[in-house]
Amino acid sequence: MSAIIGYYAHHQGEGHRQRAVSLARQAPERFVLLGTGLNQRHADPTLRAIDLPDDRPDRVSEFAAGRPAAGTAALHYDPQRLQGVRDRVALITAFIARERPALMVVDVSVEIAMLSRLASTPTVYVRLSGSRRDPAHMEAFRAAGGLISPFAEALEAEDTPDWIRAKTHYLAPRATTGLAPGHGVLVVRGAGGSPLPLSTVAAAATAAPKIRWTVAGPVTRDADPPDNVELLGWVEDVERRIAEAEIVVGGAGDGLVERVLAAGKPFVCIPEDRPHGEQVAKGAALARAGAAVVLKTWPDPEAWPEILEEARSTRPRATLCGGGPEAAARWLLDLADEGPVRS
Repeated sequence: MSAIIGYYAHHQGEGHRQRAVSLARQAPERFVLLGTGLNQRHADPTLRAIDLPDDRPDRVSEFAAGRPAAGTAALHYDPQRLQGVRDRVALITAFIARERPALMVVDVSVEIAMLSRLASTPTVYVRLSGSRRDPAHMEAFRAAGGLISPFAEALEAEDTPDWIRAKTHYLAPRATTGLAPGHGVLVVRGAGGSPLPLSTVAAAATAAPKIRWTVAGPVTRDADPPDNVELLGWVEDVERRIAEAEIVVGGAGDGLVERVLAAGKPFVCIPEDRPHGEQVAKGAALARAGAAVVLKTWPDPEAWPEILEEARSTRPRATLCGGGPEAAARWLLDLADEGPVRS
């Protein structure tokens, strides 16, 4: 029997979970997902998932008896005396001891990667954009048997060391074919940050009144929407919404960037604040590739007509697409099957 692959998905935002599910669906019998809230969110009965206790102090009552730590040179997150952390570590190591996975894919957590190695399990670490030269990240990269970056190699940071590039599989999206040009502007807000103020969209839509503006994701209702604005709330079919749009506006999160590139849509990218400058770095890479109009902040309303016209002249390049989750899953399965699993 082929050995399984454990896949740890971090609970901040939706990108880690979505990536885990997309890869696991390529070989459901080989993957087991681990993470907080996965059984409630992934909604795919063909996939196995182990739900882990939350490790965030504001979600766990035992925090009152503990002391949060800011991290050390070797760790990013090491709160003290937190029962949620103790329980999740116990569940992960019990899973490794019981099912002896050939690999643990860690998306993302330096601490889980170190725990897996201590439990005699090879790791594949998901390496995101941004400044990740700190000791904890670098040790996780060195210890990993392989790395996955959820973007095309053409979007790699120019100063990435050769040894990191050499062990990286680039999970570039598979291009979608046969899509119609679409109509209107789709504004997408993810789950990893704060809601988008409705007033900002309303002002933009008022400045471009002949265009239909649709908003997917959380918003703060601090204004009344004009007639050319539609609020969808959280949607599960964002790919279809992107396919139906002419232009997409949103941050530089991996999930959204992947979908926009796959659909070949004009993109106005406004990176959000994230740890390690992740979205700023991804936005800069998109700008270098000529694949998006990249803005530092949400622009003044009167600038939108010109911005949208500029976006219409941009298209993702073929070099930004690739084999998608199918190719990445095959790579992981090959790594898992390289050698015998010892008892």
